[in-house]
Amino acid sequence: MHPNSLLISLYLIEYIDKKLLVLLRDGRKLMGLLRSFDQFANAVLEGACERVIVGDLYCDIPLGLYVIRGENVVLIGELDLEKEELPQHMTRVSPAEIKRAQKAERDATDLKGSMRKRMEFLDMD
Repeated sequence: MHPNSLLISLYLIEYIDKKLLVLLRDGRKLMGLLRSFDQFANAVLEGACERVIVGDLYCDIPLGLYVIRGENVVLIGELDLEKEELPQHMTRVSPAEIKRAQKAERDATDLKGSMRKRMEFLDMD
């Protein structure tokens, strides 16, 4: 057994049956109850959902029972069930609405990048 495996196990054992927020390498944010894990930090979340945030809009997309590969985990943290998870100015929307907002955000980013590329000739460095 690798020495880090013991550290991972000691760290995660405290989070069994607790609601967690898991940040993945690709930027996704997952929430759910930690039900199991192994020495590689592969984890099983029960009642998992992906929280998608675009500006002041958010949506929790249900995933059900979800297995996360440990190599994709950047951060794990416990959520306080007593506290409100998001600021009050955030608006919950449907999955269809959040997908439209994501597309609009991507399109705006793409347009900004293409405009920057067109203007490169002005860069006099």
